[in-house]
Formats: sequence, structure tokens, C-alpha cells
Amino acid sequence: SKMTVKAVKMPCTSANVYTKVPDGGWGWTVAFAFFVVEALTYGIIKSFGVFFNDLMESFDETNSRISWIISICVFVQTFTAPLSTVLSNRFGHRLVVMAGGLLISTGMVIAAFARSVVDMYVTIGIISGLGYCLSFLPTVTILSQYFDKRRSLVTAVASTGECFAVFSFAPAITALKEQIGWRYSLLFVGVLQLGITVCGSLLRPIIIKEQEEVKAQPPEESTETKYMLENEQTCTSIESIDSGVDITTSPSNVPGKTKAEPKSEEPKQHGQIPVDNNSTPPEPKTKLLDFSVMRDYSFICYAFFGLFATLGFFAPSLYIIPLSLSLGIGKDHSAYILSAMAIAEVFGRIFAGWVLNKKPIRKIYIELICVILLSVALFAFPFASEFWGLMTCSIYFGFMLGTVAGTHIPLLAEDDVVGIEKMSSAAGVYVFIQSLAGLAGPPIAGVLVDTTKNYSSAFYSCAAGMVLGAVFLALVRPCKTGLCHHHHHQQQQVEESPPGPPPELPDDFIDMDIGKAENSGKGSDSV
Repeated sequence: SKMTVKAVKMPCTSANVYTKVPDGGWGWTVAFAFFVVEALTYGIIKSFGVFFNDLMESFDETNSRISWIISICVFVQTFTAPLSTVLSNRFGHRLVVMAGGLLISTGMVIAAFARSVVDMYVTIGIISGLGYCLSFLPTVTILSQYFDKRRSLVTAVASTGECFAVFSFAPAITALKEQIGWRYSLLFVGVLQLGITVCGSLLRPIIIKEQEEVKAQPPEESTETKYMLENEQTCTSIESIDSGVDITTSPSNVPGKTKAEPKSEEPKQHGQIPVDNNSTPPEPKTKLLDFSVMRDYSFICYAFFGLFATLGFFAPSLYIIPLSLSLGIGKDHSAYILSAMAIAEVFGRIFAGWVLNKKPIRKIYIELICVILLSVALFAFPFASEFWGLMTCSIYFGFMLGTVAGTHIPLLAEDDVVGIEKMSSAAGVYVFIQSLAGLAGPPIAGVLVDTTKNYSSAFYSCAAGMVLGAVFLALVRPCKTGLCHHHHHQQQQVEESPPGPPPELPDDFIDMDIGKAENSGKGSDSV
């Protein structure tokens, strides 16, 4: 019973049942599916910058208006995160991800025939944006359920899919545009994103059956023999066994109630109390979305961290190519800069996963250090004036972005934030709060660029948001420890009262039996 053996071995349509978190098994297939989903969701979003100048020329629009395409997409993706959580809990992760893949592909294919930027807002922004939400969040959630000790490392490595996508898609799409144009290139991307539906079919549900049911029988036998021995030692009658079980198993009961409860306790003894108790708890787990996490101060601070940090996630990848072109760097070399950023992000994600997988390390503090260094990287971009300077800043930024982007959602499963039990609902609420920043980030940067006529202002706005995010992230651990201390004080106050009764209970037990014996003796004398 201690082995993590699957209770059901069937094709991909069945659920995997384990006695504990497997830390492997079918989880490796889920990790591969997450790798591909990352590549075809965030990888495409971050590679969309290669279409930036083409869309401005075709639709004769400004930077800020073109930026709204990705802004609306990211906003819809994050704003509808609670919907993704509800649908996943209701219909399962597999169907939701497959439906999301169809929506993404449909939006991209229709966008290839768009005649105005408004058409892009609807197709890529709303339709594909909803599909991104339904695809990404359920995948990362179920992946976290398959791993425990290796969760940080596996999630970080699997999340490198978007980095490999940016590394390969940016040059490939750039070359493809030269051959067939940006419209057919976008059509090709939409057809490619149908692969998300295949990945969704690999997401088997996982069920963890704890071993409490197996452990229920041995304690019952030991407690039963224990009470029999106590009965023999005290020379009490069989009736006193029930009262003894009642008092020793329920210390909160007062002696006056012991005579009224012996009959009700005896069937419980032979009716396997642990089994009955274990059958009731699963019922409350039917909540489709749990907003109780909003009462956790540490989660609130972490959500504000995600809100402001999101300002620096997408805008740099969108504006790195326009910035390089403004510095006189050619299109081919600009694509190489974006690819170098993606490669560095791969190493950053793997490095962060390896570091966070170390046992003694407080993961929140490591995340805070990475966010601070990421802020420095954003401030460094405006000082680059040539190809190699911009390349150096991009590599540094990509590495630090990887340490943060690949871990900020999985860290919700840590006890410093909400824990694995509330991971699903917390992820939905957390990404929902990020939606405002996802909507406002790129347009704010675009307005600053149009106003100042300088792409450096876009990176300054991203850096300011990242600094604010670091402030809130620094408050997560203090808020959690403050709540823990409060709970400890409450537990100590509750536990200070019970210590008195337990030593008195055996005395009451014996006194009651002696009282019974005296009463029976008086009755026999009177007879």
C-alpha cells in the first residue's frame, strides 16, 4: 500500500489513481504537453513582435494602436482565468484545454484575413485570448498536481517551451514573411496552434487516495485490546468498557454524560470510525472556485506583485525589435537579438528550477532577488547604443526573465503563499488580478513611445512596474509569518484548557466504576 501504484491502467481517457503524489509516471507526459502548450501560447505571443512593423504599414496605424492587439489578448487571457478554473473543475482539464486550442487556432486563422486593426482586436485579442486562458492555466495546474518534490524543477524546465518557440519562431517567421507575406505566415501559425488540442488529450486527471483507510483497521484492534486490558486491570464490569471508551476517546465529554452514551459508542467502535469520517470530507471539495484565498494577506501581496510585474513581462519582447531598428540595426540582426533573449530565458528557467528545488532554500526570497535583478535589466536597455550592447542587455534580461516567469505561478503551491490544496482557485484569482496590467502595459508603453519618440521610455515604464512588484513580493513572507503566529497563539490558548481534563479522566473512569460497584453492593445488601 505504500507504493505509488496506479489503480487504473487504461488508455488516455481514464484517470490516474495514486496513493501519493507520484513525482513522475504519467506526469512526464503531462510535462511534455505543457512544454508544447507553452511554445504555442506564450511563445507565439512573445514572437508577435515580428509582425509589428508589417501591421503598422498595412493598416497605417501607430505603435499604441497595434500594441492593443496583444494587450487585449493578454487581458482576456488573464481576466477570464476564473472561468478557466470553473470549467476545469466542472468538465476536467482535458476538454477545457482542447477547446482552448480550437479557439486559438480559429482566432489566428481568421486574423490572417483581417482588413483593419479592429478585426485584429476581435480575432487575436478576444477569440485567441480566451483560448490562451483555457489552454495554459489548466495545463500548469494539473502539472503541479503530478509533482511534489520535483515540482519547481519540472515546471521550470517544461516552461522553457515558450523560450524555444521564440528562439525558433522569430527567425523562421521572419524568413517565411519574405517568401509568402505576413498574412499567410499568420495563417501558418494558426494551423500550427492546433497542436494544443493534441496536448490537451494527454492531460489525464489525477486522483490521490490517501492511506487513511488502510491505517483504519490496526488502530481499532489496538484500542479495543487496550480497553479490554484496562477493564481487566480495574476489575470493572463489561458495561464500564463502553464508558471507558467514551471518556478516553472523547476527552471533551463530561462524566455525567457517560451513562447516556455507552450504547451509541459501542457500534462506533465496531463500525470503523476512521472509515466513516473519511467518507464525508471529499464532499466540500466540489467548489468550482474558492475566493477564500482573498482573505489571506500573503496571497493579496503576492497578487499585487503579479499585477505590477506583468508590466515588464510582455512589452520588452514587443519593443526589442522596433528599438533595434531605431538604432540602425538590420532586420536579420534584430531577429537574432530576440532569439538570444529566448535562449538566455531557457537557461534562466532551468537555473531557477534547479535552485528552487533545493530543500533548505526559502523560495520566496530567491524569487525576490530575481525580481530585483530583472528590474536592473530593464533599466539597462536605454543605455544600449549598438548591436552588441543591445545583445548583452537582451541576454541578461532573458536570463532574469526566465527565473521569474517560469516560477511565479507554480510558487502559489508553496506554503508561503496558499499551498497546493488551493492552487487551482488561487491560480485563477491570481491571473485574473494580473489582467489589468496585461491590458494596460503595452499600450502605456506605446503611448510613451509616441509621445517621447523614443523607445527607451517603454522600458522605463516596465522597470517601474517591476520595482513596485518587488516591494509587494517582499511583504509576502512577513504577512504569512504574522498570520502563522496569530494561529499559533490561538492554538496555544485552545490547547491550554484541555491539558487539565486528560489526567482527571482516568480517575473519573475508575471512580465511576467504583461507584457502580458500591451501588451494586448496597443493592445486594438490601436484598
